[in-house]
Amino acid sequence: MKLLVLATIFCLLLTAQGKAVAAPADPRPRVIMETTAGEITIELFAEEAPVTTANFLQYVRDGFYDGLIFHRVIPGFVIQGGGFTPDMEQRPTRAAIKNEATNGLKNLRGTLSMARTGVVDSATSQFFVNLTDNANLDHRGTSPNAYGYAVFGKVVEGMEVVDQIAAQPTASKGFFQDVPVQEIEIIKAYTK
Repeated sequence: MKLLVLATIFCLLLTAQGKAVAAPADPRPRVIMETTAGEITIELFAEEAPVTTANFLQYVRDGFYDGLIFHRVIPGFVIQGGGFTPDMEQRPTRAAIKNEATNGLKNLRGTLSMARTGVVDSATSQFFVNLTDNANLDHRGTSPNAYGYAVFGKVVEGMEVVDQIAAQPTASKGFFQDVPVQEIEIIKAYTK
């Protein structure tokens, strides 16, 4: 709410100076992800996770996710994508962002969170969809193991597609484990 109020005040100040301004950003933008398994609609939490939402939206606008796969599928846990091509080549990313896991949002079934390494502020482009309530991924403290994973959105349409992806048989592929045997590709991601 504070972000929306600040954006409105900023717009009023600029308008008072006679400059044209765009309307404040949508606090709940939506992204459509067309995959080879079907379509997923994601609602983002711009107010609760502004840095993560802006980061994800920039990757979407850049066409970064187009042609990448869901490279990690663990039934009853998560499906993860946003980093690798079908040949398991990692696509170069922008700099890592601040971890917003302290935003109060929980890793509940259907929510999206940023994947990261053991370093708290290491998330770039990879994300995962929670297949169940994963309280162990929530913020529980300040150490890297307890810091948690930043929830920034939720699936509002197409959870059956997520479940279909989660049901795919997996195998090891090179150094990677839990890779779907049949590739699940993100054909295109775009804002609604």
